[in-house]
Formats: sequence, structure tokens, C-alpha cells
Amino acid sequence: MLDLELLRSFVSVVEAGGFTRASERVHRTQSTVSQQIKRLEEDVGQVLLHRDGKDVRPTEAGERLLSYARRLLALAEEARDVLREPDGGAVRLGIPEDFAAYRLAKLLGAFARSHPNLRLDVRADQSKNLARDLERGELDLALYKREAGGKDAIAVWPEEVHWVTSKSHPVDINVPSVPLIGFPLGCLYRAGAIHALESAGRAWHMSYSSSSLAGIQAAVAAGMGLSILSEMSIQSDHRVLTAKDGFAPINRTEVALMAAPNATSATLRLADRLAEFCEDVQAKAA
Repeated sequence: MLDLELLRSFVSVVEAGGFTRASERVHRTQSTVSQQIKRLEEDVGQVLLHRDGKDVRPTEAGERLLSYARRLLALAEEARDVLREPDGGAVRLGIPEDFAAYRLAKLLGAFARSHPNLRLDVRADQSKNLARDLERGELDLALYKREAGGKDAIAVWPEEVHWVTSKSHPVDINVPSVPLIGFPLGCLYRAGAIHALESAGRAWHMSYSSSSLAGIQAAVAAGMGLSILSEMSIQSDHRVLTAKDGFAPINRTEVALMAAPNATSATLRLADRLAEFCEDVQAKAA
């Protein structure tokens, strides 16, 4: 059995980048923290940290342990909260980044205020990561984008996506190789854009890749290339391209609301609120 106190000190040392700052975080002396790390290394039979003067960084074994340590500590904290507050607990929700800046934030804020004993942990990320983490049990509830027509969702939001260019500095759409702006490899929009261009026999290259929606929006506005964005992500300094421009609509996507099989009552209450949100958006789009 791994000792949670040892894991907590290990995570603190990695995050703080040294023993001195880590000792302040866990309220232990520097020598105590150092001894705890030594005990943990003896327990797992691996050297977990590279020590170079005051600089400390995880070894390869330390990096592998780090994600498990964080998950074990989070799970222990969640269990403690549930026992301390029977009507509370924690709900881990994953949402696409563009939703974080949309009115869904207001819904989540209102839900949190109406459930003061509940810890709401919201993470904005790429849909592929959200789907993966929900399957792994690292999320309790997730809204993520997928190709339209999927099954087993609590609710879905059909989504329209569009080709966009800069309004002030539009890209020449007749160039031999289309410059693309998008999220990193694995993004649904990126794959859709590439498939559409290749199906039309057009060459392409990535001119700008970013995991930040704001970065992609700014790159489009600056005229660095074309991108595919959802309606809610299109800004005033973007121009939508149509079939007349030679850029036919992309296959429809949808946002699916999915819950873990062992979802708590608090998770299902939040799922109900999010389902109402999805239905409202659908009604307005109809």
C-alpha cells in the first residue's frame, strides 16, 4: 500500500520544484520531506527524483508515479469530503474550451451556489481527452464533441461548424496549398478540415497549431490561415466562407453529454441541468 502522506510530499516537491518550498506546502521540515521521499523511493524500489543542487525534477519512474499519485490523493480527498458532507461530495466535469467562455459558465456558477456542500471541479480540454478521461473514471460527467449520430448520450447538442478567414486580412483561397489553423493532432475539427480539403483534391499545410481557442481565434483574425470553428466561437473579425467560396459545409458534429456508469446523485442532478441547457440550445437553433 502506498502511503498517502508520502505521495503528498512527493507531489509537492515536484510541483514546487524543490524541497524547501514543498516543506512549506505540507507544513513539514525540509529534512522530514527529504526522509519521506527516501521512504517512498524505498517502497517502490525506484529513484523518483533527480537532485541537482536546489533544482529537483522527476525521473522517468517519478513521472509515471506522478499521475497515479495525483489521482490517489484526489480520490482520498473526495472520499473524505463525501463522508464529511453526506449531501455534498465532488463532481468532476469536463467541457470543451469554447463552452468555458459561453453561458454554460453562468449555469455552473448558479449550480455551485445552490449546492454549497458540493465541490465542483470543472476542466476545459479537447474532446478526445475528455472522452478518454471519462472512460478512465477520471471524470464523472463530460460534454464533448463527436461526429453526429452517436448513441448512449444523456443529451446531445447538434452543432454547426464553418470555415472562417480573417475579415480584414482574408487568405487567398486560390493558393496552391491552403494554410490551416487548428488544434493539435486528434481534434475533430482539424480532421474534418483535412478530410474536406483532401476530398476536394486540394493541398494543405498547418500554418498555426494551438491548444488554446483564443490563440486560434487570434491567428484567424490576423490572416494566418483558414480554420473551422463552431458558431459560438466565430468572432466579429472573422468572415465565414461558404460553398460559393469553394468551401462546402463540413459534416455536422454534436456535443454529447455523458455520465460515468457509477454517477452519484449530485452528478445526475448536474446532468439534468446540462440536459436542459442542451435542449434549450436545440430549440433556439431550430
